Formats: sequence, C-alpha cells, structure tokens
Amino acid sequence: MQVDTFPMGPLATNCYLLSHNGHAFVIDPAEDGESLYRLLTDRGLVLDGILLTHAHYDHMGGLKALYNLTGADVYLHPADFPIGKVMGGGHLTVPTLPYPAHLSLAGEKIIVHSTPGHSPGSVTLEWGDMLFTGDTLFAQSCGRVDFVGGSWDEMKTSLRALAMLDGDRKVLPGHGESSTLDLERRENPYMREALR
Repeated sequence: MQVDTFPMGPLATNCYLLSHNGHAFVIDPAEDGESLYRLLTDRGLVLDGILLTHAHYDHMGGLKALYNLTGADVYLHPADFPIGKVMGGGHLTVPTLPYPAHLSLAGEKIIVHSTPGHSPGSVTLEWGDMLFTGDTLFAQSCGRVDFVGGSWDEMKTSLRALAMLDGDRKVLPGHGESSTLDLERRENPYMREALR
C-alpha cells in the first residue's frame, strides 16, 4: 500500500495517488491531469477510479484531462452534484458515479464516510490506518462552512464522528500538512468543541 502526495494549483490542494499491486486511485486531481497520467503510465499502474472528496473547483482542475486520458470511473457524493455547478469552476463536466459504501483497491477496502459541513457531499475516505479528509478535517483546523451548502452544525457532527473512530489514524487533508487523529482529538479546537 503506497500513498504519494502532490500539492497542486494556486491553493496547494493535496492530490493523493493510492497504489497497490499495480492498481491505483487518484483522490482530488487538483490540476495537471496529464502529469498524473504520465506518472501512472511510468509506474505501470491501472487507474481504477478518480475519487472526489467534494465538488469545489480547487480539487478538480485536472479531472477532465485525467478522465479523458484514462476513462476511469469518477466518484462523487450525490449531495455535491448541485454544488459542482456552483463551486466547481466548470471542471465537473465528466460523468460521475455516486459513492458506494466502500471501494476496493486490489483487494484492500476503502471505506467511504459521509462528512458534510464544508459541503453537503463532503466525504472522508478510510484506507487502512489512513483518513483522507478532504476539506473536513485539517491539522489543527477544519474546513470553511461559509460557502454555498456549508453548515457548522453538520461540520461539528462530522468532526465528532471522525473523533469517535477507533484508534489512531494518519490524517491526510485536502490542504496543508498531515496529522494524526490522536493529536487532533487532543489539540484541534474545532474537534474539541464538537466533542463537548
């Protein structure tokens, strides 16, 4: 199980390449889909899917190019389909599928958690001991809730749900540095408020 992180675009959005036994998923192709495709080709990886944590423009800049080059399935929570028209910057122009409860990468399960707040269809993706939290949970912070479809009440519920997951996990957010769930439980003021 390998994870590569590529900060992309003017907002340094974290794009993640998950690979295992010759297969791959790309999470949030923020920009430069052609370079992502070349990387997949150079490594001999088959792209099984493109996973969007939510439908904001800074997470989808490379979506169309990567889809056109690979034909890979694109997954998005249905609650964010309308948001993509408003906040997607014109990038959500490819066919999308609703997330199932979980996906599989070469036999390794990826669990899909609905974590609204930043947007109605925000998701967190759990792979092994890793949480790809999009713009829900950041190191010492959380995503904005003042965009169209945002909700602080929903964000608190989502942060509480993440905090209640068993054990420690590596937190891999949509922007900024990685963290751990134990650290966020102790020191993240927004998660601590959600747990009150």
